[in-house]
Amino acid sequence: MPKMKTHKGAKKRFHITGSGKVVRSKGPKSHFRRRKAARVKRLFGSKVGLDSNTISKTIKQAISAIK
Repeated sequence: MPKMKTHKGAKKRFHITGSGKVVRSKGPKSHFRRRKAARVKRLFGSKVGLDSNTISKTIKQAISAIK
């Protein structure tokens, strides 16, 4: 059976923390940035953990070929 390939889209969009949580960055950061309030721009800068365990499990599986 061939090796699993890394899903490049998942690799770019998601990150696995040291404790094993899956983290994603927030949505429309760069589009119409000048007209957004400073508070909104600050909120887009942070990362968010995924809630669903089933989705995070599939993402870990897609990224697992990295390590």
